Amino acid sequence: MTSAPVPDPAAAVAGVAEPDVGPRPAVGAATTAAVSRVALVRRARAINRALAQTYPAAVVELDFRTPLELLVATILSAQSTDKRINLLTPAVFARYPDAAAYAGADRAELEELVKPSGFFRAKTDSLIKLGAALTERFDGQVPRTLPELVSLPGVGRKTANVVLGQAFGVPGITVDTHFGRLSRRFGWTVETDPDKVEAEVGSLFAARDWTQLSQNVIWHGRRRCHARNPACGACPVARWCPAYGEGETDPGKAAKLVREPRG
Repeated sequence: MTSAPVPDPAAAVAGVAEPDVGPRPAVGAATTAAVSRVALVRRARAINRALAQTYPAAVVELDFRTPLELLVATILSAQSTDKRINLLTPAVFARYPDAAAYAGADRAELEELVKPSGFFRAKTDSLIKLGAALTERFDGQVPRTLPELVSLPGVGRKTANVVLGQAFGVPGITVDTHFGRLSRRFGWTVETDPDKVEAEVGSLFAARDWTQLSQNVIWHGRRRCHARNPACGACPVARWCPAYGEGETDPGKAAKLVREPRG
């Protein structure tokens, strides 16, 4: 007996209906895995579409005007909040308008400016070294490729992907704590290593969607799908979420847990 054809994942996700082949005979593990993969991709993309509708203004919440400002703000945001960083960066950006200014910064002065961000000594060291590297190796300009960005002091893949996506329009997935947590709750991955999360989740989506996907998921993590007591009863993707029920499911009570976007 000939097994029924397995639908092509890309075609299925694009909305191409499977042909009516009648009752399906028993299938092997490979066929089951392929069908499961199609279902996973469909569900993942449905979740992203729903998040995009829920958060149509989802963008990086760090204030910046140039790639350098975004790079600096992202480095400062480690172990801090975007709101706190946005309060201190105007003074930092005014005092250090270019890479050379960071390279030649007075350490004590820069430390004082970035102190509210936490871990200020390490961040000051990174910013001074960053300015020097940009000045010496890239003519003072922020590079536009992932390998070049991650070669800079204080810049990992997360920071690099933020800059690539938001400053240069180069697709990238930003795996912060929110993105990692939600990716596991959604069943997109079981990995905890950010690089592995990035690779597995990236394989479920078209590259052109990676940057906006990151912001959609991060916004959802900040507003509804909290680390503790997520607002399951007020969640726009509850119907597709394997983790539904980990948090408050009563709609009224869940609504009180929602943190609305800043004005």
